[in-house]
Amino acid sequence: MKKAIYAGTFDPITYGHIDVLNRAKAIFDRVIVGVSARPKITMFSQQERIALVKSVVKGRKDIEVVGFSSLLVDLARKMNAATLIRGIRAVSDFDYELQMTLMNRKLAPDIETIFLMPGEKYIFISSSLVKEIASLGGDISALVPDIVAKALLKKISNKKKP
Repeated sequence: MKKAIYAGTFDPITYGHIDVLNRAKAIFDRVIVGVSARPKITMFSQQERIALVKSVVKGRKDIEVVGFSSLLVDLARKMNAATLIRGIRAVSDFDYELQMTLMNRKLAPDIETIFLMPGEKYIFISSSLVKEIASLGGDISALVPDIVAKALLKKISNKKKP
């Protein structure tokens, strides 16, 4: 069975992430979505992000969602996955992802990385932009699943309360 890990902060998960996940699933028998706890300022806690991702992939037995706070290559070894999936939208993403891939290769030469691009319909979507648009009252319905939009709007509403 071919397994891959698609990891990120997913703060929140977007249609772009889902598109990359579906592309990875077309290549691999099983895809593990790793929701990172890395020390980065996030709107949603790791547990909230895991719950949102699980709700988006609910019913898909070929996709597993796990949280992690270790090195990504350590998660890959723990889950017996030989491939890491990384989404790339633009050249700026590539610069960062190349650096991370080379470091992962240094740490774990037996684990390969594959870059996947979302479809043109989703290539411009980023979690940061989604959060900014939502915080300014913009329509995010074409950017994230409904359950994610509701959670995001609730989170923004709670932050605005004194």
